[in-house]
Amino acid sequence: MEFQLTDEQKQLREEVRRFADEEIRPVATEYDVEEEYPHEVMEKAADMGLLAPHVPVEYGGVGYSALENAILTEELFAADPGIGLCVSSAGFGAEALMEFGTESQKERVLPEVTAGDAVMGSAISEPQAGSDVTSVATRARKDGDEWVINGSKMWITNGTVADYFVVVCETDPEIDDRYSGYSQILVEGDRDGLTRDKITGKLGIRASDTAELRFDDVQVPEENLIGQRGMGFLQLMQFFDETRTAVAAQGVGIARGAAERALEYAEEREQFDRPISDFQAIKHKLAEMHTNTEAARWLTYRSAWAVDNEAGDLTALASMAKEFASRTAVEVADEAVQVHGGAGFVNDHDVERLYRDAKITQIYEGTTEIQKNIVARELLDEGM
Repeated sequence: MEFQLTDEQKQLREEVRRFADEEIRPVATEYDVEEEYPHEVMEKAADMGLLAPHVPVEYGGVGYSALENAILTEELFAADPGIGLCVSSAGFGAEALMEFGTESQKERVLPEVTAGDAVMGSAISEPQAGSDVTSVATRARKDGDEWVINGSKMWITNGTVADYFVVVCETDPEIDDRYSGYSQILVEGDRDGLTRDKITGKLGIRASDTAELRFDDVQVPEENLIGQRGMGFLQLMQFFDETRTAVAAQGVGIARGAAERALEYAEEREQFDRPISDFQAIKHKLAEMHTNTEAARWLTYRSAWAVDNEAGDLTALASMAKEFASRTAVEVADEAVQVHGGAGFVNDHDVERLYRDAKITQIYEGTTEIQKNIVARELLDEGM
């Protein structure tokens, strides 16, 4: 078995870490407090080729593998999950275009995103449809050579800043098959009838833009349909293994960032005339934090390898990685605050923010409970 990154992957890690340390960490608290989207950082990320780097070279991307994206994501989230999510989510929905979109759709949208001239959003969740995607009620009806969309979407990343959305709609409500009758449609952000309301007061990832979308007779041309009509749900399921692996990498990044900051603080903070790192209780915390982070990293890398190699056990691995890494992020961030004591309870130290940010990794892209259901289903060979 090979446990060594290539020289190119090591270089990627160092370059992204340098970018994160120089451009993200110094401004992270500011954007978190203001709940403001980091436009200036995004421009610099575009110059670095960090926006939608998984997009093929012919459309302006770098063509990174799932493993390379995991490395990149860990570095961004170790610096700051809020801004890290802004960077890593700039191409949300690009996978649908890459796999099922027409050449015209790809050429129109993807180069803009990779250049930093546009942002994408994936509009799936609704006020009454979260884990159960088949409860989506947003409808798109055909009217001549146009689609007319009505409904609402909730918790949409990049909701008020995106230029393009990949929207999951019910297009064939008369079909009895639970998993058919849904389609993905490309919707430009400036379409008449589309209303976007920013959601504030979030527990964490406050720099990342989140919004509610409302579609009131939004009309888009027929050619905005992505792939085959009625196959949207099945299209979407093909990408969850990849996106859940990406969230696992987010969890690893948060855990590593928290563990490193706890170690640094424990070596500096003195009580009873010696660093608190001299006390066995603190030593045990640090040992467990770093051990669990390392375990989460290698499970995530294993899942990323499965994505890149289309391994048969990918679905179980992706859910295992997502569940374990997100749990590790929450637990390590919790212990990091504990190591900091009272200082960790205010935003003078990054661990307060990491603690709040960590929780979302157990919720989006499928809750912890959904991941456990999937793992059990795969083990018991129960089917979808």
